[in-house]
Amino acid sequence: MSTYKVALVPGDGVGPEVIAEARKVLDALEASGGGMSFRYTHFPWGSNYYRETGRMMPEDGLEEMKLHDAILFGAVGDPDIPDHITLHGLILPIRRAFDQGVCLRPSYLYEGVNSPLEGVNPGDIDMVVFRENTEGEYAPVGGFLYHGMPEEVAVQTNVFTRRGTERIIRAAFEYSRKRNKARKVTSVTKSNAMAYGMVFWDRVFDEVAAEYPDITTESLLVDRACMDFIRHPQQFDVVVASNLFGDILTDIGAIVTGSMGLAPSANINPDGLYPSMFEPVHGAAFDITGKGIANPLAAILSAGMMLEHLGEVEAAGRINRAVESNLREGGVRTPDLGGSASTSQVGDEIVRLMSV
Repeated sequence: MSTYKVALVPGDGVGPEVIAEARKVLDALEASGGGMSFRYTHFPWGSNYYRETGRMMPEDGLEEMKLHDAILFGAVGDPDIPDHITLHGLILPIRRAFDQGVCLRPSYLYEGVNSPLEGVNPGDIDMVVFRENTEGEYAPVGGFLYHGMPEEVAVQTNVFTRRGTERIIRAAFEYSRKRNKARKVTSVTKSNAMAYGMVFWDRVFDEVAAEYPDITTESLLVDRACMDFIRHPQQFDVVVASNLFGDILTDIGAIVTGSMGLAPSANINPDGLYPSMFEPVHGAAFDITGKGIANPLAAILSAGMMLEHLGEVEAAGRINRAVESNLREGGVRTPDLGGSASTSQVGDEIVRLMSV
């Protein structure tokens, strides 16, 4: 039996609610004799921890966390704490310290889920965005001059390294080959306006693409890509983009496939030297926190991505098939999908469907 050490960071808002359901599903897999067990470490970090200590996590937090095989993360953010404190105090340091340079965010239109787009059928939207995850526009490089004075200046520097850029682009091409679908990779930039970082990205993309002659490629400016994610989402297969552009595009991808509550993600350390992190895309969702109606499927699907990353492909498949059945049958779903079920009821239903 394989035993996996999983760091649980439920975080803020609805994070604890949806992570509880993801753990419920993992525990059900363990109890069913699937040949795996989980040892959890709960890390109570986030905005409440910040209120108590002035930090989003302890100084030695990353040292504690790196002893685990994977991280299951809920959400970060608080209406009373500036976002740059919560984001840069917790999740971005984890991504950088553990070199989680490859972020995978799939968008799939399931049977039983209505897209807000007309004329789009189940399975028509089926794409995966590869988002560069540790540098680019989110690099903490910059500062203030004359801070707080009338002539204040703020400088924010985008950082694109050969290592980081080539790594994410190559990962997208490798995934396209394994995916056995359209074998198409779309690169998204803004090189007409950003004449250094994005032109560099385009050049690296062309160099890597030359090594994959079996894969069709295209390059789109981010404004065109955002439009086409809405008007022609069927044309996309694998998309690769920088940190900022990937973040924006995947929010659009989640909405056109029915709900932010169906959008999982994986933050991967490609070398396996550090734990990778798995989290729903939806964030803290302050407006429904504590109401027990948050959709847990994105967190559950993220747990499935974690299992696949750990090599437990069959168990990941059980989760995915249960989610597909739940959405197809439509009887137990949260309000974001037109239902009236609670967060825990949906988690219970996924557990039931895994045993059918």
